[in-house]
Amino acid sequence: MSESFWSKYSPRKPQVEPAVYSIPQIAALLGINLPRAYELARQDGFPAIRISNRRIVVPRAAFERWLEQAAFDRQSCGAAEGQ
Repeated sequence: MSESFWSKYSPRKPQVEPAVYSIPQIAALLGINLPRAYELARQDGFPAIRISNRRIVVPRAAFERWLEQAAFDRQSCGAAEGQ
């Protein structure tokens, strides 16, 4: 028995949902290119937070609310045009 208990059983890291998304992650989630994602991050109303000169994050919950609102606004706009 040369193996110790700890060498056989290592604790697993829990799978944690990220609290924030990076701009490359936003680009991947929306299926847009990276320059367009940075352009979106600079728009008023988009929930981006500049952490430093080189880091921008988007809180997950705020992004989900923004996305739902954008879909609702687009749906409402389409319904108004159809009248």
